[in-house]
Amino acid sequence: MNAPDKIVTSEWDLSVRDEGRAAFTQLQAFLAQLEPNDHGRLPAERELCEILGVSRGALRKALAIAESEGRIWRHVGKGTFLGSKPVHDLSEVSAVANYASPAEVLRARAMLEPSLCREAAINASAADLVELRLSAKRGREADTWRRYENWDNRFHRAIANATQNKVLIMIFDSLNNVRRTVAWGRRRDGGAAPAPNHHSFIEHDEIIRAIADRDGDAAEAAMRKHIDSVTRKMMEGNREAN
Repeated sequence: MNAPDKIVTSEWDLSVRDEGRAAFTQLQAFLAQLEPNDHGRLPAERELCEILGVSRGALRKALAIAESEGRIWRHVGKGTFLGSKPVHDLSEVSAVANYASPAEVLRARAMLEPSLCREAAINASAADLVELRLSAKRGREADTWRRYENWDNRFHRAIANATQNKVLIMIFDSLNNVRRTVAWGRRRDGGAAPAPNHHSFIEHDEIIRAIADRDGDAAEAAMRKHIDSVTRKMMEGNREAN
């Protein structure tokens, strides 16, 4: 007598899971088109439901999936934000940033990020590749340095996320928080935005191609080349300033 009830319950659970997964697909598409900014806050749940055309319950399941994958983070009473949750003790980041030099940050990046690229080549999902390509494209289209830097940050965060390794993502986020806090004091190339031949554009494309090809060696080498270019540009800028 109990068997039919169990079957109905199982089918209902499956339907709910499918609804949440479908909403997650909609949410992914929305996040991919979301313009990064200083705060990165998403619209309220009611507005998101209207934008995505899903129920409140399905949206919450989709948000839970996105949060578990490190694509968003939620702060009770403040809202939902794009990207990973920032480190809890910002004073530690500030303390390190106060004593770290740009050269130290770049050396740390040169040690970590090529390895992240190798892992990303092994583990990246189709959604990760979409995010990488979108970030690179929007960075190329950026009409200000600030917009470019936001998309560049999103590009590098997408590589970390593509490793599917929460420990590596946490390490990257800690380093990235220091990187964004350190006062670089560098001069930009002429113009209000990156030039069409800015070195990062081609280098980002090489990184994406290697990750998409599942070529760990090439991905690691491409990121190392990219960090070397950033380091060289920084050193050249310092010489010019002096």
